Amino acid sequence: MRWRAGPSGSAGGTPAPPNGPPGIGKSTLARRYAGEHPGVLTCDIDVLRTLIGGWEDDFATAGGLIRPAALALISAYLDGGHDVVLPQMLARVTELERFEAAATRVGADFVTVMLMDDEESAISRFHARGAGSAGGGDAVDPWHAQVRRIVTDEGGDAVLAHYHRRLRDVLALRPDTIEVPSIDGDPDATYRAVLTAVGATA
Repeated sequence: MRWRAGPSGSAGGTPAPPNGPPGIGKSTLARRYAGEHPGVLTCDIDVLRTLIGGWEDDFATAGGLIRPAALALISAYLDGGHDVVLPQMLARVTELERFEAAATRVGADFVTVMLMDDEESAISRFHARGAGSAGGGDAVDPWHAQVRRIVTDEGGDAVLAHYHRRLRDVLALRPDTIEVPSIDGDPDATYRAVLTAVGATA
């Protein structure tokens, strides 16, 4: 999702891909968007997790600890008149609404983009992530091993399929969400598709 600052801020541009299955390319494209739009904050929850002591041993708990701080950061940054992108899988509408409230409480606009591929391809791309593939997934990051372990412990491909179905439910329950196909192997085309979908330019 992306939040746009209110009329006094530096609004403009487009949301970077925020939501979607793990390994679909959210962080990669969000970083690219911020890199091309100075002043935009990429609030990557997974990056923030690594600032919590012991995150390597309990990735999920670190996420729970950092999310309230991330919400406060988002609200403060928007209130200062600047834009924010959040590359994060949010597969529950209630969780998405927490982040939406961070925008609306300071009068900012809220745009949600869902970056998607079909279920089988999304699962394959998760396994390729961080393995040096050029599939357009997220860049290599230090927490990928922890995410893989969590997925394995929770059921492997079955839990990835469950995530995908839950994200489809979010799309059904939030019809204002902009769904953009993530093109495997072509992050440039995916990025252009996002810009086109939201009516913006790089």
